Amino acid sequence: MGKLDGKVAFITGVARGQGRSHAIRLAREGADIIGIDICADIDTNPYPLATQAELDETVKLVEAEDRRLLATVADVRDFAAVKAALDAGVAELGRLDIVSANAGISPMALGEIDDAEDVRQWTDVLHVNLFGPFFTAKAAIPHLIAGGRGGSIIFTSSTAGLRGFAGADGGGAGYTAAKHGVIGLVHTMANALAPHSIRVNAVAPTAVRTMMATNDAIAQWITEDPSRGAHMANPLPVDMVEPEDISAAVAFLASDEARYVIGSTLPVDAGFVNKV
Repeated sequence: MGKLDGKVAFITGVARGQGRSHAIRLAREGADIIGIDICADIDTNPYPLATQAELDETVKLVEAEDRRLLATVADVRDFAAVKAALDAGVAELGRLDIVSANAGISPMALGEIDDAEDVRQWTDVLHVNLFGPFFTAKAAIPHLIAGGRGGSIIFTSSTAGLRGFAGADGGGAGYTAAKHGVIGLVHTMANALAPHSIRVNAVAPTAVRTMMATNDAIAQWITEDPSRGAHMANPLPVDMVEPEDISAAVAFLASDEARYVIGSTLPVDAGFVNKV
């Protein structure tokens, strides 16, 4: 018997990385999943994003837990597409209880780029990492309220949402600004939705062993300035945490064990925030 038996979760960025891990963990706890992913690249982002094949594999992994994943290709920057995918999923599965606004990108300026490229990085990362979570919550809130059972919205922020990080270029500054903004969404939505017993919280990971943190571009970005690597080091003797570590926090915040946890940001960061 799982902590989430009979519940339905909506997860963005579900095809791989943290999103896939969250889907498997929540399914293991008894939840069915509605999931979306862009399954296409964004040209200002220097590493490849998820593919249709990866999304299909996530469906199989959730089904291996004897649960369902209704997967749709949709871009979190497109509110109408997010809403349509979620509405269709709720119509089929009959309810919505949990939201994991997980999708994100991390473009970092590499070497000399022109002003136009810098502005495009800023725009794209804000649209994915801040507009996307807002659109996700906006699409979900009517379903959560209509269900009359309360619910849990879990935003993915970052240690970069709690500390200054990544420099002044459009990609790095945009990432940090977006992740700070996500915590602002947590605070305001938690107050607004508490009367409906809808709890709003965030997780704030340090670097997680996914494509976002292990691609060639981020390695080059650190090589260009070795102080960046020192700044990103964790006090605990681990270079990165695993997606499953973040999924454990998401599963907790989604469950009744966290029924009185609201408006909080939970660092899963190997001590990163505490060191500075």
